[in-house]
Amino acid sequence: MLLLQAATLASPTKQLHHLVPSHFPALSRTGSSTPSLRLKALNRLQVILQHLKMSKQTDSTAEVLLEKKGGAGIITLNRPKALNALNLSMIQQIYPQIKTWEQDPETFLIIIKGTGGKAFCAGGDIRAITEAGKVGDELSQDFFRGEYRLNNAIGTCKKPYVALIDGITMGGGVGVSVHGHFRVATEKTLFAMPETAIGLFPDVGGGYFLPRLSGKIGYYLALTGCRLKGRDVLKAGIATHFVESEKLPALEKDLIALKSPSKEKIADLLNSYHMKCTVDQEKEFVLDEHMEKINSIFSANSMEEIVKKLRQDGSPFAMKQLETINKMSPTSLKLTLRQLREGASMSLQEVLRMEYRLSQACMKGHDFYEGVRAVLIDKDQSPKWKPAALEEVSDEFVDNCFKPLGNDDLRL
Repeated sequence: MLLLQAATLASPTKQLHHLVPSHFPALSRTGSSTPSLRLKALNRLQVILQHLKMSKQTDSTAEVLLEKKGGAGIITLNRPKALNALNLSMIQQIYPQIKTWEQDPETFLIIIKGTGGKAFCAGGDIRAITEAGKVGDELSQDFFRGEYRLNNAIGTCKKPYVALIDGITMGGGVGVSVHGHFRVATEKTLFAMPETAIGLFPDVGGGYFLPRLSGKIGYYLALTGCRLKGRDVLKAGIATHFVESEKLPALEKDLIALKSPSKEKIADLLNSYHMKCTVDQEKEFVLDEHMEKINSIFSANSMEEIVKKLRQDGSPFAMKQLETINKMSPTSLKLTLRQLREGASMSLQEVLRMEYRLSQACMKGHDFYEGVRAVLIDKDQSPKWKPAALEEVSDEFVDNCFKPLGNDDLRL
């Protein structure tokens, strides 16, 4: 996911030297510096270079394509090699464009999709955020602030917003789809909020939409990172429609062709495609047989109680969930459960403000960096969490993560 720019190729010091300001003595006066300082400064510069705002490109190499076709504004996430993961420059381009289209009397709907056939959007550019957080770079604030503002813009958008969630849709990809009016899943859709496995929490408004799913499905998905595929994404209440992947180009064409469409007209067109789709129509919802257990176990007031209930249940399903939960960051699990319980009665704006506070607490902690190392960098899948047990994560620590940040709080 971390795509280093051309400036860091071959001999980074040589490439970057002319960009080094005098307040980076480690690089500007090479002879009198220590290698670790030099490396730290170099890392920081790589992060800065990587996130210098892209010039407004309209060619096919741009990371995000923003076009107007007929009465539709179309957003195409265009980083197929990175599974269309969102980075800061993409967010900074999409946000103002949505705001412009919202005010434009000639734009009647907004469509968002991804390229490459594998993913709609697999999340945020986690590696870049990790590198930034390690060196205290402002990207670890700017990214979350920009991303949550974008989530809010989608959630409050007055124009109908249609997300074609074909392929992998996780984390940040959920954030740019789930808050809109319509989410069209296909047989290729793979949904998950796997953040507790990397020492984070299901953000991007997860505290708003997850507790609003039926029963305790949202709590179960958030804490275990369970993946849902195809029609199950619709049955869980995450998608609003289900259409065959190969029919999406025709659907998009028909949406663009609508003349001054109302939200109802758009819904009618989506419904007509949805009704004609017979893929996996007879298949039972994957969680159906477990819903009673999920609703009972995941309604507990604390993580310790959830674990206790899973142990007491003892069924193969419960044991599997216990095994999964035991691999997750204990800190993340506690933050997530409280995030969802509080978010259930909050507005989207209140949730995003709360999640921004949590994101900054995670950036200052240990588990996020350790989780990214174990899952995405070294890939040894053996994170060493600190604290290592749920009982060691104090209520006082959790309370502190939710405290307002004063002037640094998220403004929407």
